[in-house]
Amino acid sequence: QLQLVESGGGLVQPGGSLRLSCAASGITLELAIITWFRQAPGREREGVLCISSTGGVTKYSDSVEGRFSITRDAAKNAVYLQMSSLKPEDTAIYYCALQPVWRSSGRCGGTTADYTYWGQGTQVTVSS
Repeated sequence: QLQLVESGGGLVQPGGSLRLSCAASGITLELAIITWFRQAPGREREGVLCISSTGGVTKYSDSVEGRFSITRDAAKNAVYLQMSSLKPEDTAIYYCALQPVWRSSGRCGGTTADYTYWGQGTQVTVSS
């Protein structure tokens, strides 16, 4: 059974860093598109960064330019969201979402409706 488990969230001061992990089971990540989404209180879920099956990266949000990055570790079958220079407006629940390549174009893009598998979410709070 395909599962995603996120970890790494927490409370951090403005300007700090966190690394979120998304560990997958039931699928090899080279056969999937992975996107990190986030949802702040009272707002819609928005895409942050995506990594395609071939390793290409797509940025959904200009607000994370130069501060967030996404990487994939094939040995651990995990995807990471490295976040630095965190701001209070980055406060949200962060979700990793996966779509197998056989259910998609294999390239990043789309909305939440285009992803079948979701992790449980991890809270990131940026506050002094």
